[in-house]
Amino acid sequence: MAKTETAGRAGLTLVLGGARSGKSRYAESLIAALPRPWVYIATAEARDDEMAARIAAHRARREAGWQTVEAPHELPEALAAVPEGAAVLVDCLTLWLSNVMLGSFDVGNMTHRLEAALAARSGRTVLVSNEVGLGIVPDNPLGRSFRDCQGVLNQRMAPIADHVVLMIAGLPMTVKETP
Repeated sequence: MAKTETAGRAGLTLVLGGARSGKSRYAESLIAALPRPWVYIATAEARDDEMAARIAAHRARREAGWQTVEAPHELPEALAAVPEGAAVLVDCLTLWLSNVMLGSFDVGNMTHRLEAALAARSGRTVLVSNEVGLGIVPDNPLGRSFRDCQGVLNQRMAPIADHVVLMIAGLPMTVKETP
């Protein structure tokens, strides 16, 4: 655990990074350092065999004691349903946003609802999200729209987070720390 993270402190942590940067493993370690119950809100949908294998690998990596809630679209409601004070890991905002966009939901409204649900939380919450704007410009309108919406979502989450960590090659780099 990074020395900037303090087990037992309520608050919001945003863990950003690229694909396979160690985001999920690091976020899991933050929650596992806290007292149970641990709630894992999963936003992925197994739409093909490869994604099903990724989901299975994530589940297998987590030790016993995690309660998994699947919320591919209704993340705000899933957060509201978590017992007060329970530690929550949302993995991940990127897949949630993708599901929201492909489901033709209003991204702005869904983001606002997410912010309200996070503000109402009393327990520790860790959000995982991809930093997608560092690579090539997507070659299609949907890809460019997704990249832009992901950037805006991350910009909306970072100011309300107590801690923001950027994962690079499995190493946590503190971007923001609120005492």
